[in-house]
Amino acid sequence: MLSRRAMIGGSVGLTGLLAAGPALALTLDEARASGQVGELPNGYVGVVSGGAGVQALVDSVNAQRRAHYRQIAESEDVPMAAVEQRAGAQLIERAQPGHYVMNASGAWVRK
Repeated sequence: MLSRRAMIGGSVGLTGLLAAGPALALTLDEARASGQVGELPNGYVGVVSGGAGVQALVDSVNAQRRAHYRQIAESEDVPMAAVEQRAGAQLIERAQPGHYVMNASGAWVRK
């Protein structure tokens, strides 16, 4: 079971981590707002629509998230899959109205 620190502190740390990432032509917030990316149940973002720039953003964000999840899993001595699943649930829950999230059947839906 994830500790409160991993569930809450990890998501706060994730926000800071993503904000500190390299400057890209398209930001994660812009891509979310324009419907080009959405949150996945596994804690990562996926391409809803878009080209190479969107894929580069998704790859960068997911690499940062993966590294952060690994740190949480190691420090809390829990499986990384558990951290990813919990992060995915939190990120989907926090998604803004109008942003895309992937539902349980694997379809993109607007929240």
